[in-house]
Amino acid sequence: MKMENMIRIIAGSFILISLALAYYVNQNWLWFTVFVGANLLQSGITKWCLMEKILGKFGVEK
Repeated sequence: MKMENMIRIIAGSFILISLALAYYVNQNWLWFTVFVGANLLQSGITKWCLMEKILGKFGVEK
């Protein structure tokens, strides 16, 4: 699987998991959703993504 697809899957999973945690556990988990969204926005503007660097270290192909 290519890196771009993995990043989208990971980001989407983080958002869904944090929404479920906010609903069932505590609303403060919504801050994690904000963090993921802000990182997606930042990577779209600057073309730099931390998750891309992390996956690159694990040998995921671009």
